[in-house]
Amino acid sequence: MRGFLVPLSYWLFARIALGFRGPKTEILGGELAGEIESVGKDVKNFKKGDQVFAYPGHHGGGYAEYACLPGDSAVAIKPENLTFEEAAAVSFGGNTALHFIKQANIQKGQKVLIYGASGSVGTYAVQLAKYFGAEVTGVCSTTNIDLVKSMGADNVIDYTKEDFSKNGEIYDVILDTVGKASLSDCMRSLKEEGTYLQVVATPAVSIQMEWNGLTSSKTLIGGTAIPQTENLLFLKELVEAEKIKPVIDRTYTLEQIIDAHRYVDQGHKKGNVVITVEPDS
Repeated sequence: MRGFLVPLSYWLFARIALGFRGPKTEILGGELAGEIESVGKDVKNFKKGDQVFAYPGHHGGGYAEYACLPGDSAVAIKPENLTFEEAAAVSFGGNTALHFIKQANIQKGQKVLIYGASGSVGTYAVQLAKYFGAEVTGVCSTTNIDLVKSMGADNVIDYTKEDFSKNGEIYDVILDTVGKASLSDCMRSLKEEGTYLQVVATPAVSIQMEWNGLTSSKTLIGGTAIPQTENLLFLKELVEAEKIKPVIDRTYTLEQIIDAHRYVDQGHKKGNVVITVEPDS
């Protein structure tokens, strides 16, 4: 979104979504938490002073002292046991993981593999899959093994040392949170009636998924996780019941946002990176 660095097959869709001559959204920041300063006359669900967390998505606005959201945005009262920084780290990763996990209709005892288990989406996917009763295998790098285990994963595979598709294990559900696992490898490790979930499905991958779906009994699901208030409310309940928790790698001030993005761009963050915005005194 900042540099328009997208795959060629994604170019037209990305231009339409993000802008042709420049970013449609001048103030980025797709998830946030804070205290409501004021509400419009038709807003009934919230009032001044409410502490909320939200997922405005591509509408942006989070990188600022104030953000103005439509009344039908994905907004909910923040979990009582989280700080604002922690609550902000729930919106995107939690909503996205829940969106895909629900589509798999995971049953107790099923075997689920989560590729990219240490990222923002992955850490929530591990916890949610465990909540729904699955036996979870997380795939991550060496430095993140302990983190993924602490999220509740039953098994952890270090992708720098082992290819998950060659160990003979077969899974009911495979969720690729980062778009880096080979589709053919995933199909080989998926049960005949299994479900494949792809969070980052480029047009080229989507076409391959369509073909595999037509030529096999496997279910392949991609697309975009739409921000939904009902998802935030469900996540809030799980957080307050201590069934799931956010993972924060680092926290930066708004003045350090360039450093924050440089760190995230390295592709090795654990969970989430949070920006704190202090109001003018």
